[in-house]
Amino acid sequence: MKRRQRHALLRYLLLTLGAFVMIYPLLWLVSATFRSNSEIFSAAGLIPTAPTLEGWRNAFADYGGQINLLRAMGNTYAYVLPKVLLTLISTTLTAYGFARFQFAGKRLFQILLYCTLFLPQTVLYVPQFVLFEQLGWVDSPLYLPLVVPGALAGETALVVMMIQFFRNIPKVYDEAASLDGCHSLQLLWYVLLPMLKPVLITCGVLQLLWSVNDYMGPLLYVKTPSRYPISVYVKLSMDADSGFAWNRVLAVCCVAMLPQIIMYFIAQRRSDMPIAAGGIKM
Repeated sequence: MKRRQRHALLRYLLLTLGAFVMIYPLLWLVSATFRSNSEIFSAAGLIPTAPTLEGWRNAFADYGGQINLLRAMGNTYAYVLPKVLLTLISTTLTAYGFARFQFAGKRLFQILLYCTLFLPQTVLYVPQFVLFEQLGWVDSPLYLPLVVPGALAGETALVVMMIQFFRNIPKVYDEAASLDGCHSLQLLWYVLLPMLKPVLITCGVLQLLWSVNDYMGPLLYVKTPSRYPISVYVKLSMDADSGFAWNRVLAVCCVAMLPQIIMYFIAQRRSDMPIAAGGIKM
């Protein structure tokens, strides 16, 4: 075997070992859903000694009278998907303005924008709750306190990420589009957005993950049990009175993670980086 082949084999072996170490907790999580409560804490292997479907049966069983796993999943994506869409629209327009236009006070607004990156979310809970309470949005059937901030470019980190991608696109595209008679929105829609596909997918996936995993938001603004999302439902599945049925809790977690995992792999296949400068003739 040649030296280069030996190095390649060693590299793949190390990568495979590292991947197994990283994915082992997820595999154990799935395996634990088929174990009894006592076996979960007595064995670290992946093969259950006494497999049982009790955890999965209890995960899909109704309890509490007003909420179940499937309904919680439906509630979650009823507000997460509109929030992701509105976030992509608002962050794109905001970043486009900062990256491509000059206006009075731009530098000041940019400083304020970057300063909000260092503002902890915990300090915003009280003023936001007071605002949404006065607007009558708390416990809204449309999940307005959770959805509307996405329409106002509330995720500063995504706006900053989008600004950097806009700045990486040469402005000769803007000039060429202007010569062809495109106004600002046509330039954004027909020229710039196709080049922004990777960052749009990245922002969408990040917002999806953050929104699905958000616990404090739904806990503050959703008061009706029948409208609880999956993040609150996972907490409800932990019955502290009779003891945690961990196989049920882990089965609920598996179902909650499945759409996000599928979305991640779909997004990964579609986020090939385009070459923005490919159309420029040197």
